[in-house]
Amino acid sequence: MMPTILPSIASAARTRRSPGVTVKAIAAATVAGATASVLILGAAPRAHAFGTVGHLAEHERITRAALGCDSGVGADCFQPRSLDQVAGKKGTFGAVGSPDNPLTREILTSAAHCDNADYVAGPQYRPQDRERATAALLDCVNYARARIRAAVRRAADLLDGQGRIKPGEVSLNRSLFPPHPADCFFNRVAGRAKCDVIEEFGRALHAVQDFYSHSNWSDEAAPGPADVHNPPGGRQSAINPLFALFGPEPTATQVPGWLSTGCFDAKAAVTGERAGCTDGGRTRLKHAWLNKDHGVIDPRTGATTCTEGNKNVCTPRGQVDDNFSHAVRLAIADTRRQWSDFATAVRQAYPGRGDRIVCALTHDDPTKTCP
Repeated sequence: MMPTILPSIASAARTRRSPGVTVKAIAAATVAGATASVLILGAAPRAHAFGTVGHLAEHERITRAALGCDSGVGADCFQPRSLDQVAGKKGTFGAVGSPDNPLTREILTSAAHCDNADYVAGPQYRPQDRERATAALLDCVNYARARIRAAVRRAADLLDGQGRIKPGEVSLNRSLFPPHPADCFFNRVAGRAKCDVIEEFGRALHAVQDFYSHSNWSDEAAPGPADVHNPPGGRQSAINPLFALFGPEPTATQVPGWLSTGCFDAKAAVTGERAGCTDGGRTRLKHAWLNKDHGVIDPRTGATTCTEGNKNVCTPRGQVDDNFSHAVRLAIADTRRQWSDFATAVRQAYPGRGDRIVCALTHDDPTKTCP
């Protein structure tokens, strides 16, 4: 059972923001000061996380498989237009992809992607590096905790003083050219309350989903000795208890000593990981050697494959012992946990109004369909 939400979540100040829509690959070039013409020509390095735009769009597909009304998630599922806002659709990132937008300035924020919690027992690392890795992982957990709790606070703005849904705050049909629908713009600028709540929730989901791709939590290592090129796998089959975001804040003692994510720094970003991630001449465990970012996901069932046409599209680590499939399965399961816990938190924070708030977030025309 989830702990009772602290009253401060319901009563804290409610400022509203909305983060964005672009791509990690473009952002890496932006960090390097690349010109707009270089970006347009596609010279930026490739993305370093579950995809947000593009034909594989792993973040989008994970989110759809977890929360869509045809995915079996239950009564609090997201209807199609509302799901588009959370998951994104062709050509957009959605809220879950917003940390990949360079305009949000989170592209190289390690906590937003669970990066740089790297450690492997061996000559490349010192004992104090384990402490650094643990702190980086807890930063990721606390980033997600802050974002999802902000979403609970901002949920109050969906209703007026009488507990009625505010039509202008939930509309997905605002447009300069009616009747064309207007999607949310996730750029960390205040907007409609529904967009702002979904934004914060999506940012939390991004970190949670990236954890399973970027870490060795559910992995098997490839045959051979364990080292920075082939870190040991955790072989975990359940979602990580550290990401119980409404529970007590986790401590360093709860982080397993073998748990690691990959290093991804600015130099790695601008060189496509051909350089970067060194420390005093020692090579750190690189993101490229651990991630399971790429593969094919069925957006309805969550079923996975590494094969697209005649090509294996999974990363080297993802190809080992179904590692990509394991990462996706747990990312879907944890996305469902986060939504279930969030909905419970809203209902606890706003007695008598919580059901209407959850309905307003998930329904495409809530002024007509939410009692």
